[in-house]
Order: sequence, then structure tokens, then C-alpha cells
Amino acid sequence: MECYDRPDLWDFAFSDETDFEADFIQQMASRWLNTNRPAVLEIGCGGGRQTVNLAMRGLPVTAFDLNPTCVRETQRRLKRRRLAANVFSANMLDFQTSETFDLAHCLVNTFRHLTDERSAQCHLQAVARALRPGGLYLLGFHLLPPDAAEEDCERWTLRRGKKSVTVTVRVLQFCRRTRLETVRFSLKATLPSGVIRLRSDHQLRIYRADQFRSLLRAVPEFELLSVHDFCYDADNPLPLDDQLGDAVFVLRRRG
Repeated sequence: MECYDRPDLWDFAFSDETDFEADFIQQMASRWLNTNRPAVLEIGCGGGRQTVNLAMRGLPVTAFDLNPTCVRETQRRLKRRRLAANVFSANMLDFQTSETFDLAHCLVNTFRHLTDERSAQCHLQAVARALRPGGLYLLGFHLLPPDAAEEDCERWTLRRGKKSVTVTVRVLQFCRRTRLETVRFSLKATLPSGVIRLRSDHQLRIYRADQFRSLLRAVPEFELLSVHDFCYDADNPLPLDDQLGDAVFVLRRRG
């Protein structure tokens, strides 16, 4: 079983970030859209941790994920809390929506699953079609500094009561020429009922700051408003340069 097939555990590992992300979403909406209750499209919703959080804050939310297990988990969590949101299964490459939104977000590296330039361009164009003119896209993922080590490993543990989840992220293969890396995600959950271990390998695309700038030039539907990091400090934008590792881009649809 892969990590994404237990979205409840995967979401738990990131749950400390949920309110910081939601605060940032509302702050950007207030700053650029003059509202703190934008109509939101969530791209790659996972198990619904942010979908549920935004719905609890009173925002109208639509969310999708490619994995049907994630969609079902999100719908289950919404139903349990008697919250309303439109949740469906779709591919972030070429999704379509029947309505347009004030703001879309994809904050936790999901974008790097698109492993070539054309796919990345198609995704951004699909997001632009889903946004109203002047709408925002908050896009977060890791950038690679030019001097970064090719071998990398990150591990963290989140504990709450009798439940703990440890996630290990390890780079298995890395190629600057093809701009691809193979990353292994390992999850260990310690629960009152026992221990669960999950593991999955994924190929992700590598971006430097200049490579993301080049991508944006190929998608004139968007302009870059500001750059932040995973601290989600709305009042202190950062330069888009080779020192930036964890990046959150605030893009605005032109027109």
C-alpha cells in the first residue's frame, strides 16, 4: 500500500501546517482580492485536511484529487462535520470545472509530479481557465539551489495523544540534465491498534529559480505578484533567487 492510499495518516503528518496555510490563503485574498472569503479551488486535496479547514471557516470550496481514495476520505470528513464542498476526482494536468473561482491553491509540492515542461504549461493554463480575471493561484513547491547536494533525506514526527506518524523523504536518484529525481516517501504510524508502515516512490521534476521564471514566460495568462516561503509570512515577500528553497508563488490571472 502506498502512502497516498492512507490519506488520513498522510494528512495527519502535515496537520500542523493547516492553519498557517489557511491564514495565508485568506491574507492573500484580502490583499489582492479585497475579500477574506474567496471562492476557492483546491488542487490535489489529499485527505481533505485543508478542504475541511476552509469549509469550517465559511469559505466556498471546490476540491479535487487524482486518487479516488483521497476523494472518498475528503467527502467522509466533510459529511462527518456536516460541511458542504464540491469534491471530485480529476487530473491536475487537464482538469475542467463548470464554474470559475477567485483563488486556487496547490501548496505542498504536488506540482512537481508534472515531470515535463509541456505538462507544467498545460496545468497552469487549466488553472487560468478555472480562475476569474484577476484571480489568484497560490503555488508552493521546493526549488533546488544550484549548489544543493544530490543526496538528501528529511524526517519528521508528529505526535498527538496515543497517535504518532513519522515521515521520511529520501532522494534515491537525481539528474540535473533531465531535471528529474526519484523520491521515496516512507510513513510509519504508531496507533493504539498497532503499527502501520507505508512506502511509495515518485518521480518529481526539479526546478531552479530561473527555470520557474522561464516556465512563467511561456504561460502569459499569469503574472507573478510575490514570492514567499513555507513560513507563510504574508507581510515579508522574498526575492526569487538561488537562495530560496521552499517557495510559495502568488500568481494572478491577467485580464
